Amino acid sequence: MNSLPGTHPLVDGRTSGAPLIRALRGDRPERLPVWFMRQAGRSLPEYRSLRAHHRMLDACVNPEVASEITLQPVRRHGVDAAVFFSDIVVPLRLAGVEVDLVAGRGPVFEHPVRSADDVARCRAEFTPQRLREALEPVREAVRLTVAELGETPLIGFAGAPFTLAAYLVEGGPSRDHLRARTLMHAEPEVWRELLDWAAELSGTFLEAQVEAGASAVQLFDSWAGSLSAVDYRRHVAPASRRTLDAVRGISYRDPLREGYAAGRESVPIIHFAVGSGHLLEELAEVGVSALGVDWRTPLDAASERLGDLLPLQGNVDPAYLGAPAERLEAHLDEVIRRGRRAPAHVLNLGHGVPPEADPAVLTRIVELAHDR
Repeated sequence: MNSLPGTHPLVDGRTSGAPLIRALRGDRPERLPVWFMRQAGRSLPEYRSLRAHHRMLDACVNPEVASEITLQPVRRHGVDAAVFFSDIVVPLRLAGVEVDLVAGRGPVFEHPVRSADDVARCRAEFTPQRLREALEPVREAVRLTVAELGETPLIGFAGAPFTLAAYLVEGGPSRDHLRARTLMHAEPEVWRELLDWAAELSGTFLEAQVEAGASAVQLFDSWAGSLSAVDYRRHVAPASRRTLDAVRGISYRDPLREGYAAGRESVPIIHFAVGSGHLLEELAEVGVSALGVDWRTPLDAASERLGDLLPLQGNVDPAYLGAPAERLEAHLDEVIRRGRRAPAHVLNLGHGVPPEADPAVLTRIVELAHDR
């Protein structure tokens, strides 16, 4: 097991007592922690101004630009955490996979991965070692960001293996991921090899962010909701678990909790999957500190299903961002009330911030949450 250096924010005390970190451990801090998924900056004019000069994937690997975009929502909204600005396909691109982000469509791969030979080529050419050697811009972006954040934690980000694999097999976005699910059942060994490789890349990506200064991580699965619980458990969960093992293998000595378990802690892990209300138990069994819940499942119902054992994150419906103020506030109160059943609650949206959202509304949500 690797240990974080003494200069890491969790070790030197900057973030170990932050409301977000306490909540992810199952504590109830005096202030309800709140942050916004992904990317909170998309609705900000300062974000759009900066992005006008940088293509998305170029911005993700430019340390100064990625750091600035990460910091913008913290400055604007006063949230309790920053989420590292990146994209699900960044580790693939850094490992050498040819991918482009097409406006209005999303990631597009020049060479889809649909056969045993394709998977073998990926494993031979686009290795975790190649990714590690290309990660210095990401590490530097994390270091720059953490230096500015002070006591506010940075959350590292990576896409889950299933989402990476689905993009690769489909060659781009898909409504039902039929090709990916077909490969899963038609050639399960090929599918397992593909997911194992994707898990290594995502794990390496998260590990680098933590080592450079991230105080928690979130594994984001865009497409897991397309799977049945049986398929997720059999064909996907082992790879997600392997991804997170890279973070679980890092420990630190918390200066605020020396009397607990000899002061050794693991970096908090959040797992979130879109449309995954039917997968809550399966997602929790991957081994996480907290589970993100989208807007379709009430937080108290989710907590009951999980035995009231796991901190939850969520789950304001993004549709309410455009509703009248009194309706948004009533919805926010209901989310917070339902979240009290869980051991702890991190307030967030039930999915990402829409680009058209009014930044003033997001700031107001933070103010209201902190007053509750």
